[in-house]
Amino acid sequence: MPTSLPEQSECAKPKFLEQVRTILRTRHYSLRTEEAYLGWMRRFILFHGKRHPQEMGGAEVATFLNDLAGRRAVAAATQNQALNALLFLYDVVLDRKLGVLEGLQRVQRPPKLPVVLAKAEVEAVLQELSGQYRLMGHLLYGSGLRLLECLRLRVKDVDFGYLQITLRHAKGGKDRVTMLPASVAPALREHLEGVQAAHERELATGFGTVWLPEAYGRKHPGAARQWAWQWVFPAAKRSLDPRGEAKEGLPVWQRHHVGEKNLQNAVKVAVRRARIAKAASCHTLRHSFATHLLENGYDIRTVQELLGHKDVSTTMIYTHVLNRPGLGVKSPLD
Repeated sequence: MPTSLPEQSECAKPKFLEQVRTILRTRHYSLRTEEAYLGWMRRFILFHGKRHPQEMGGAEVATFLNDLAGRRAVAAATQNQALNALLFLYDVVLDRKLGVLEGLQRVQRPPKLPVVLAKAEVEAVLQELSGQYRLMGHLLYGSGLRLLECLRLRVKDVDFGYLQITLRHAKGGKDRVTMLPASVAPALREHLEGVQAAHERELATGFGTVWLPEAYGRKHPGAARQWAWQWVFPAAKRSLDPRGEAKEGLPVWQRHHVGEKNLQNAVKVAVRRARIAKAASCHTLRHSFATHLLENGYDIRTVQELLGHKDVSTTMIYTHVLNRPGLGVKSPLD
């Protein structure tokens, strides 16, 4: 099955896709969500012989989603993402309510236990990381961060005085606060000193801007150059703003954060070098953070808050130990 629509297709005219893209940006959807939704809309149109979505409805949506579940054997999360994209297409873009999707077969996601590393295994993996990737690995495990939460940290979100990290617009769109391990603080402070020196050199050459949240960026355009808004882990090279915005007719070159693939590959190599025979990844360090806290007797409600789980039942997957509420929380890394 092709992955993109031919230019001559009536449904693939840039005008239609650009309308969808504009609506997504007006509603402040992330760039990742924007690309994912547009991709599912293209696949849906191709699946039904390049018919325009206006000519189709709930029956065609259900048929497409059932094909994903049956013939394509996709995961439950993949089918859910496709469903959300098509609901956005009809409910928001086309202003049509699909209602109940008759005959829709939802992918059943069986319960799956997370991969967890023992404390000695975590130490072995972290020892195999080097440079800023070792620092990122310490934060993934020592603070329980998700991959993108770590990469999207800004300078203002790190509080050395209270040894805490604030996660802005984390999963579910909510902010939360977690610990900054005391053993990591000196190395992180030294790292930021180097980042600040590089930022000041960029400012001297007319660059030094970063992406800002849309509303704040319009209200405070100068903040893009301020030290507080810089990424904790900036990329090695500047890149063109992926949203295609420009100032005074010139492309906007900004300093993005380190790419997620870079950190994923670094952890993958570290796991292999540590000779650990587990399917471990960046998220495994977060699983290990939660499990080791519970093994040490910390209260599950506190661990839930640190992880940012909406429901405690999500956190319960980590524990078979007794809860001991009322203890001051200390990072498992410390």
